[in-house]
Amino acid sequence: MLFTKEEEAGIVQSIRAAERRTSGEIRVFVEDYCMRDHPVERAAEVFHLFGMFNTQAHNGVLVYLAEKSHQFAIWGDTGIHERVGFQFWDEEKHLLREYLQRDEAADGVRAVVAQIGERLREHFPVDEDKDENELPDEIIYG
Repeated sequence: MLFTKEEEAGIVQSIRAAERRTSGEIRVFVEDYCMRDHPVERAAEVFHLFGMFNTQAHNGVLVYLAEKSHQFAIWGDTGIHERVGFQFWDEEKHLLREYLQRDEAADGVRAVVAQIGERLREHFPVDEDKDENELPDEIIYG
């Protein structure tokens, strides 16, 4: 397993903290090996498999990690991607890569979740009267 129970709890807490300030949704998916040629293909597949495209504002984001094949990707739905573009995702991938190279995966995921949460907040601020948690916050293990 990539994360200890304490690290896992910290990641879930960072997701919840980020989502308190936005209508956006963030999920983390971890598996041993990437079963596609490129991790972004697998991230897109997982995104659809878990119905993340069904958020009302199309503002879901998936952080995908394949532990043993040392691959990762970040996939954002159309609503957020149209507002932040490829440069933002590249910056987030660069940040996560730095943490992964130092063998600090949990810290990297928390940092990326926090930054994604900030961008989601900018473009999709929370409406406390209408906001609902559309997707579970727990890490998905494949």
